[in-house]
Amino acid sequence: MIKLHDKVFKPYLKEEQILAAIDKMAKEIANDYKDETPLFVGVLNGAFMFVADFLKAYQHPCEVSFVRLSSYQGLTSTGIVETLLDVPEELEGKSVIILEDVVDTGRTLKELVHLFSNTNVKEFKIGTLFYKSDIYNGEYAIDYVGLEIPDHFIVGYGLDYNELGRNLREVYQLNQTDMINLVLFGKPGAGKGTQAGFLKEKYNLKHISTGDVFRYNIKNGTDLGNLAKSYIDKGDLVPDEVTIDMLKDEVEKNPDAAGFIFDGFPRTAAQAEALDNFLESKDMKVNATIALEAEDDILVERLLERGKSSGRSDDQDESKIRNRFDEYNEKTAPLKAYYEKQGKFHSVNGIGEIDEITQRLSKVIDSL
Repeated sequence: MIKLHDKVFKPYLKEEQILAAIDKMAKEIANDYKDETPLFVGVLNGAFMFVADFLKAYQHPCEVSFVRLSSYQGLTSTGIVETLLDVPEELEGKSVIILEDVVDTGRTLKELVHLFSNTNVKEFKIGTLFYKSDIYNGEYAIDYVGLEIPDHFIVGYGLDYNELGRNLREVYQLNQTDMINLVLFGKPGAGKGTQAGFLKEKYNLKHISTGDVFRYNIKNGTDLGNLAKSYIDKGDLVPDEVTIDMLKDEVEKNPDAAGFIFDGFPRTAAQAEALDNFLESKDMKVNATIALEAEDDILVERLLERGKSSGRSDDQDESKIRNRFDEYNEKTAPLKAYYEKQGKFHSVNGIGEIDEITQRLSKVIDSL
């Protein structure tokens, strides 16, 4: 076992296995290109070790160059990619083979292909040392693969965890139990807050309410709070990146949590994708989205009753309550479709005794 920053990693692939995979790739590519001079383009920073050993194994004429991609405000939270080292010049008529360290979702690969889209190369192929086929949803064929691996977070042999671990000769896998991350939906009055309180205790989850997080940051004058307030004061919507950064801080404050309940975010399909991207960067994912369902008339009665003691004006006017329901339906419909496509959407009856509803939710969670 090794420890990098706050995480522990266990041995996964030995150096001999990695070198054997590279040798296999070199032979496959040589079989296709030994009679010409291909240009190998390595992707920094992760592929530097791979490219070095690949070139030792590829004993035929070739050229080599590198590109480097990075992100500002986080690649996985915004999907915005910045090119730090551009494609080489004089590509016309050449056979170009990209050498990636790992291909997972294909998001970065799409940007790589775009870099070469306006060049007059003879042909363009993609090779990767590690390939996570289970989660690859890209549109481009992967032509050469060293090792196909499951969707686990790995470090070593050029791959890093917050910049540590790149120099390890072998590959290590994150050593942790599977986390449970939930998105909780529900109309006003459906009991999300009550149920989140029970679930976080039962499963050692951290309940992250976007409203609470915003209020905390603004009240305490954090950098993110001040940034959010600057948009609010102008009457503008707070950008998704700011909200994601607040959620990131909450996640990183709770490294011992067995998972998280996200409440109040996402509210749109774009935000759902942003949340997926952020969690992916932490080797996490949304395991399930659960909607507490109840008839509008029953919820109206609940809220009007609550309004008698809460003092909230929006709980005391039936027309305002029903407007909130309409807004929820309008926003949640595309979210439901987004998560149904991933097979992660679950509907739970939110009417009944509190412990009965908790049992229904627990049944869904226990099945994950």
